Amino acid sequence: MIPSDPGDSTLPAMPPDPAGPVDPVDPGKAPARPGASTFTIEGRQAPALFVVGWLATIVGLGAVLVAVLAGASAASPILLVAGLVILSIGLMAGAGSQGLERRARAATVYTGPSPLLVFAASVPASLAAVIVLSVPMGLLGIDVRGPVGALVSVATQALVYAALLRLLVVDVGALTWAGMGLRRPDRSALVEFAGGAMWAVPVIFLTIPVAAILGAIFPVTPVSPLPASGTTIGLAVNLLAGAVIAPIGEELLFRGFATTAWAQDLGPRRALIRGALFFAVVHILNISAGTAGDALGLILIGFASRVPVALVLGWLFLKRRSIWAPLGLHATFNAILIVLSEVALRNGI
Repeated sequence: MIPSDPGDSTLPAMPPDPAGPVDPVDPGKAPARPGASTFTIEGRQAPALFVVGWLATIVGLGAVLVAVLAGASAASPILLVAGLVILSIGLMAGAGSQGLERRARAATVYTGPSPLLVFAASVPASLAAVIVLSVPMGLLGIDVRGPVGALVSVATQALVYAALLRLLVVDVGALTWAGMGLRRPDRSALVEFAGGAMWAVPVIFLTIPVAAILGAIFPVTPVSPLPASGTTIGLAVNLLAGAVIAPIGEELLFRGFATTAWAQDLGPRRALIRGALFFAVVHILNISAGTAGDALGLILIGFASRVPVALVLGWLFLKRRSIWAPLGLHATFNAILIVLSEVALRNGI
C-alpha cells in the first residue's frame, strides 16, 4: 500500500487577489504584472548566480545551434563542446539559484532545485564529456557506436547524475543520500534487491501486450539503446552497461532524487505518477526516424512500454523507502531484455 497522500491535506487555497499576482521574490511587495518577477534580480538571494544562469544558458544554446548549423566544418566540434559546457554551467547556476530562492521563501518542504532542471543540466554535461572521450577512443580504434562506446556513454551519464546530485542537492542540504534511499549494501539491502528482481518477469509480461498492440497499429521496429552484438564479449559489455551501471545512475536520479523531492511537496501518489511519466519521457528524447509517422510510432511505443516498469519502480521505492528494491527490478528487467535481444540475433529472429 502506498502511504496516504500528504499533498491532499494542504492549507485552503487563498482567493485570487483582484489587484494582481503577488511577486514571488518579495510577497510584501505591491502586485506585479504576470511574469514580471521571472527575469528580475531585485530581491534575489544570489543575483549574480541568477544572471550567470540566464546568460550562460542563452550563450550556450546559441553556440550549440551555430555548431549544428555549421555542419562538418573543422571548428564545429570545438564550438559544440564549448557551447555544451557553457549551457551546462548556465543550467547548473540556474538550479543553484532556484534552490536558494526556495530555501529563503520556505514555501515548500523540499528546498532544492527542480528535478527537471537538474536533469536538463545533466544532458549537455554528459554530451560534452562523451564527445571529448570519443576522440581518444577513435584514436585507439574503438567503435564509439559499439558496446564499448555505449558503456562509456552510460558510465559518463551515471557519473554526471551523481556529481550533479552531490553538487546541487546533497551539498546544499536539500536532501541527503540516506534520504534518497541510498544505504550500504548490507544483508537487508541484498534481500530488498532480490525482492525487487522478482518483479522483473511479471512486469515484462505486462509490458509485452502494450508493445504488441501499439506495434500492430504502428508498423515500426524500436531500436534498442544497447543493440545485440552477436559476441560473448559484446554481451558481457552490454550487461555491464545496461544491467549494472545504467540502473544505478537512473535509480539515483529518477527514484532516489526526483520521486523523493516530489513526494515531499506533492505526496507519494502524485510523485509516483510524475516520476513514472518523467522516466518514460526521458527515454524517448533521442528517438529519430526517417518519417514523421515512424517517429510518432516509435515515440508512442517507447513511452507506453516504459510506463508499466516505471510505475512499479516508483511503487517499490515508495513502499520500501530504499533504492535497493527498484534497483533489483531495474537491473533484472534490463538484463532479461538484453539477453533476449542477443538470443534473437543469434537465432536470426
